[in-house]
Amino acid sequence: MSNEQLQWWVTNFHLPFEVLGTLAFAFSGLIEAARKKLDIVGMAMVTAVAAFGGGTLRDILLDRSPLFWIANDWWIWTILVICGLAMIFFRARHLEFTERAMQWPDAIGLGVFASGGTMLALQAGTSAIVAVIMGVITSIFGSVLRDIFTNQVPRAFTDHQPYASVAFLGCWVVVFAHWLAWPAALAVAVGALVTVAIRLAVMIFGWRVPSWRV
Repeated sequence: MSNEQLQWWVTNFHLPFEVLGTLAFAFSGLIEAARKKLDIVGMAMVTAVAAFGGGTLRDILLDRSPLFWIANDWWIWTILVICGLAMIFFRARHLEFTERAMQWPDAIGLGVFASGGTMLALQAGTSAIVAVIMGVITSIFGSVLRDIFTNQVPRAFTDHQPYASVAFLGCWVVVFAHWLAWPAALAVAVGALVTVAIRLAVMIFGWRVPSWRV
């Protein structure tokens, strides 16, 4: 794919997916910060790392410059406004969030970022396995940073519910669709839907993976 075609994909199709994924992870970070009763600074930091972490690492590894939130600095203002309004709204309504409430937007962000990251890597000319790994990294790094910033071992590694493995499967859906020469937007949408659907099933039915036993 030529540079012109890649730029056309990024401009016309990738941006809406990136907006959806970034907002989904931002709200997961926002809810987690509210659960931990952080102040406005802490809330903004946790929301930002959840929203920007995966995309930032993806851009660094794919040598995409400038980083997506630097090229589109309105993202920074969006995060600040969301945090300010959310703090006012949460306090006025006296809302108390559960861990499950955080997991719903997190599932959406997982699917969208896994698929989008995989497609960007494929369009950049990487091999299938590298593209899949790139998609997984893009989709889980924000949640890992969110948990670290809220002083806990990342759930992706400890709760024994399929998370990164779900993203891994969804990324291969994108690779297969790309191999079938599906339009990029359709491949990303289908991969995202598969990932989100499986992750929601994991949450609803409580599916777990075996833990390590000595």
